[in-house]
Amino acid sequence: MAYLLFYVDGIILTASNDGLLQNIIKSLTAEFKMIDLGTLHHFLGIAVTKQANGMFLSQSIYATDILSRANMSNCKPASTPAEVGSKLSADSGSTFSDGLLYRSLAGALQYLTITRPDIASAVQQICLFMHAPREPHYQFLKRILRYVKGTIDHGLLLSPSSSTALTAYSDADWGGCPDSRRSTSGYCVYMGSNLISWSSKRQSTISRSSEEAEYRGMANTVTELSWVRNLLLELHVPVRHSSIVYCENISAVYLSNNPVQNQRTKHIELDIHFV
Repeated sequence: MAYLLFYVDGIILTASNDGLLQNIIKSLTAEFKMIDLGTLHHFLGIAVTKQANGMFLSQSIYATDILSRANMSNCKPASTPAEVGSKLSADSGSTFSDGLLYRSLAGALQYLTITRPDIASAVQQICLFMHAPREPHYQFLKRILRYVKGTIDHGLLLSPSSSTALTAYSDADWGGCPDSRRSTSGYCVYMGSNLISWSSKRQSTISRSSEEAEYRGMANTVTELSWVRNLLLELHVPVRHSSIVYCENISAVYLSNNPVQNQRTKHIELDIHFV
């Protein structure tokens, strides 16, 4: 078995044994002008470091570059990426003078979330206002950068695991957006002990209750789980057991166990009852 991952002119190649790996490399170099850089150590701005307990993925150099672009290389670190319960509004404060800088930094932070799930929720908030950023939005962005400054060496550890079971955790607020009153939901998916997928996203419609907001977030989680299971099936690593989704809202859990139709829930039947 061999897996080949490529993006433009960058390639990662791995195989079940060294003989097969070398044969594939030999065949590729016979057809294309290629250079074998050896063991994986860097790909698309992500540094890969082999450790005793697995592979550590880091974007510390990229994070340092973001701080330099924002002239915050020597800023005071923050302990969290955002204040608890803080919400941004599209109309608060005066218009930020340099919208190009804001969009550049927000986009860079969005790419940084590839190995930094801890900032995904905060970055999601600042990305909502790229079209018309205001001063409070930029101050929020700077708070994220101060947190990145203090956690510059953080990253993602992928370690060997005997289990391929998928476990997910789902959560949502209710009507948290002060402008649209739409809810924000998030999830994280583990394969064994490894975090492999995560998201923080504002929901596309307004929920009538916290139960519905949590249930809709759970539906998004199940959708991601279905995709991951199909991907693993294509990679010939099928998941043999049912995936477990954890949700803290008891009403949403009861509704998923017993999707009885009534006046209170029938409007969400087609959208999310597939859970």
